[in-house]
Amino acid sequence: MRHLCPALAACAVFASAGGATPAPASKPNVVFILADDLGYGDLGCYGQTRIPTPQIDRLAREGVRFTQFYAGATVCAPSRNVLLTGQHGGHIQVRGNAKIGLRSEDTTVATVFRQAGYATGIIGKWGLGSEGTDAVPTRKGFDYFFGYVDQTHAHNYYPTFLVRNETRVPLPNVVPDEGRYGQGVATKKAVYSDDLLIQEALQFIERHKAGPFFLYLPFTLPHANDEARANGMEIPDYGPFARESWPDPEKGFAAMVARLDQDVGRILAKLDELGLAGNTLVIFTSDNGPHQEGGHHGDFFHSRGPLRGFKRDLTEGGIREPMIARWPGRITPGSTTDHVGYFGDFFATAAALTGQPVPPGRDSLSFLPALEGRPEQQPKHGYLYWEFYEGRSAQAVRFGDWKAIRSPMLTGPVELYDLATDLAEVHDLAPNHPELVARAKALMDEAHVPNPLWIVNP
Repeated sequence: MRHLCPALAACAVFASAGGATPAPASKPNVVFILADDLGYGDLGCYGQTRIPTPQIDRLAREGVRFTQFYAGATVCAPSRNVLLTGQHGGHIQVRGNAKIGLRSEDTTVATVFRQAGYATGIIGKWGLGSEGTDAVPTRKGFDYFFGYVDQTHAHNYYPTFLVRNETRVPLPNVVPDEGRYGQGVATKKAVYSDDLLIQEALQFIERHKAGPFFLYLPFTLPHANDEARANGMEIPDYGPFARESWPDPEKGFAAMVARLDQDVGRILAKLDELGLAGNTLVIFTSDNGPHQEGGHHGDFFHSRGPLRGFKRDLTEGGIREPMIARWPGRITPGSTTDHVGYFGDFFATAAALTGQPVPPGRDSLSFLPALEGRPEQQPKHGYLYWEFYEGRSAQAVRFGDWKAIRSPMLTGPVELYDLATDLAEVHDLAPNHPELVARAKALMDEAHVPNPLWIVNP
């Protein structure tokens, strides 16, 4: 594992990519697939042995697999805010799963693609604003949207409606006592939302096959329907796992992951059918660590792999994610990279791909060199930073191989781990390295910009 910077003075604080970068001769299509609550260890190519994921494993065989890539946060909404705006958790507006939307000044990566002449679409879960506001996808750089605007609505796999652009599309499901955002548990389960999402995705690719296009696919699998409590792993059937002796929620979780894998396979097949695979960058990752909801237990399938923690933790299990990219002819098949990057870097990467400038105020570095196997040209972050506000607040920073966590935020004691020798974050070395603790505190204090909407809980 490589150290990113030897001293605080030498650390560039989320250095921006600066001006425009020359784009490839032919602008590639980009398909960004985002799983929901999928853990570092949930895929075969990352060590999963009980749930087959042949299509996602194919991506890894035909592309590059990142071993040190991080989500933007440890829960859904802020992680997506980081991904789409290229800013870390101390600078964004949506810092938790609350009914707060993007600001008017928040420009998304979809705008970068649109300015470069791309058709832009999002199909799946938005979670960054409410219907009837300016914080909806079609007002944030996307030409087309189909799916869930509200993240609570997205819990429900059998909703009474989904949204196309800014209009509700009624569905024949029945949800008694439906919540104001469309959440609830259906008694009539006629249409499974994922079936509609994948159909829409394939149709979008077909419509825009002349290219170039950017398709963002934030699927809801394998998130739980929290309103269904212990029966929240909603799936039409358990498929090949029906005869397993596992508890039903675990059969449901496995079937959800298998369905997600099938969806990825259908996307790849469509690209092959249309002759688009060679000029399409496909990226697959997850928004945060594995959940323990809907009756599912995160250790049943070793979803966090060798890491400690789950969703809502700032230990590695809550934020380190599987990350795979395929781009035939540009990415070496079957390669791996230990480049340390995070969701916010997709913004600068998109700019590099399309020859667009990176606006000021972004905490983003292009990972295009890492994709293309040019590690000597890959810029590195001085540090990566995260915040969390649910319950007791917390913040974390990684600099080099060192990882520090402070809870409560701003005032709490600092834990310090050496990820090169202690990936599971078992041994707190803070008492042995006061100078590194001081450095970590300085980085956290610098990265955190107070926001009146987010209260730091002691």
